Amino acid sequence: MASLRIAVFASGQGTNFQAIVDAVQEGKLDVTIELLVCDKPAAPVAERARKAGVDTFLFTPKEYPSREAYETEIIAELQRRGVELIVLAGYMRIITSVLVEPFYGRMINIHPALLPAFPGVNGIGQALAYGVKLTGVTVHYVDGGMDSGPIIAQVPVEVASDDTESSLAERIHAAEQALLPSVIQLIAENRVSLDGRHVTIRR
Repeated sequence: MASLRIAVFASGQGTNFQAIVDAVQEGKLDVTIELLVCDKPAAPVAERARKAGVDTFLFTPKEYPSREAYETEIIAELQRRGVELIVLAGYMRIITSVLVEPFYGRMINIHPALLPAFPGVNGIGQALAYGVKLTGVTVHYVDGGMDSGPIIAQVPVEVASDDTESSLAERIHAAEQALLPSVIQLIAENRVSLDGRHVTIRR
């Protein structure tokens, strides 16, 4: 069976992108990374892609008249490469229906909290400020809302009484880098099914 063709969207350091690349290189992930999409051409993730030999679509949003305009261009790139799954891995832009609708059920995101708690930006800081004893990581389908799509998988991370945002982030990011490739592999093996808000994983 042919490898699942994926595109990764990222905006920053690219540690989750790197985790995917490493899993592919180690033979743990049966996908082909067709493209990195990045809205910040100078971001470190773009250099990670270059070193990994992954093609990039780098763009500056303010050079376009609207979100829909650059998303239309991105869709053309994805379709040209036969991309079957979009993986949002630290992509810090709001996504419109232009991109969501044609890829619904084929676009996933990783979020640094146990959704539906602490959606949006800085899920780690939100959890710490609220005083929860348990937070974690969620991989979910993207539905156009703010981290509101059907949940595929979650991993809990305990919050210590002396945690800082930095120390908690370190453990959250480690959990992200383990969970995201494993969920992508489940999808590549066709073991994940979506029915309304309910996701079933066949073991």
